[in-house]
Amino acid sequence: MVKNLIVFDMDGVLVEVTESYRAAIQATVHRFTGKEPSRDEIQEWKNRGGFNDDWNLSHQMIHAHGGNTEFNHVVEHFQQLFHGDDQTPGLILRERWIANPGLLERLADSHTLAVFTGRLRWEAKLTLDRFTQVPFAPIVGVDDVTTPKPHPEGLLKVKATIPHHKIWYVGDTIDDAKAGAAAGVPFIGIAKHPVEIELLKQHGAVHIFEDINQMEAILG
Repeated sequence: MVKNLIVFDMDGVLVEVTESYRAAIQATVHRFTGKEPSRDEIQEWKNRGGFNDDWNLSHQMIHAHGGNTEFNHVVEHFQQLFHGDDQTPGLILRERWIANPGLLERLADSHTLAVFTGRLRWEAKLTLDRFTQVPFAPIVGVDDVTTPKPHPEGLLKVKATIPHHKIWYVGDTIDDAKAGAAAGVPFIGIAKHPVEIELLKQHGAVHIFEDINQMEAILG
C-alpha cells in the first residue's frame, strides 16, 4: 500500500532558526547599513509574503535602510556567517531541532516524509543528517526549482512522486500557504502569535498548531 505523504518546510517547522537564519539576516543588514533590524521587523517583512528567500530579504532590507550593496555581496557575507570557517563557527550550529523524540519515527511508520524548503538542498540534508536518522524523500531545495516559493513548483515535484496525491504540506509562512494552495495540497500551519495565526487562516490553513509536536493526532 502506498503511504500518504507529509511534506515539511524546514525553517521554523523542523528547525528553530532564530539564532541561525534570522541572526544572519540581522548581522548581514547591519554589516552593510550599520543598522540591525529587530526580530519583529524581520517577521513583519516575512508576513508580507514574497520573502521566503533570506538572501533576497536581506538585500531588500539593506536597500530599505539606505544601503546599495550588490546582491552577490549580500549572499557571500550571509553564507560566510551561516557556515562559518576554521576560525569562526557558523550560525547553522546554533539551530535547534523542534520534533520531540519519537515523533518523526512514529509518523514515518504510517506516512512517507518529504521536505520542500527554501534552503539549498545540500544545506537541508546537512541539517537533517545532523539531527535525525528518519528518512526524508524527496528533499526539494531552492536549487531544485526554477521559481521559488510562493510558486508551487517544488511542491508539485513532490506531489508527483505518489500516485494518489494524498499529501499535506506543513509550513509557517504565507509563502508556504500560498504554495500549498497553488499546488492543491492541504496546508497545516505552524504559528504561535495571533498575527501569524490569522494570516495563515486567511491563506487557507486547514489546521494551525504551535509546533509540529501537536499535529500528530489529526494525521490519519
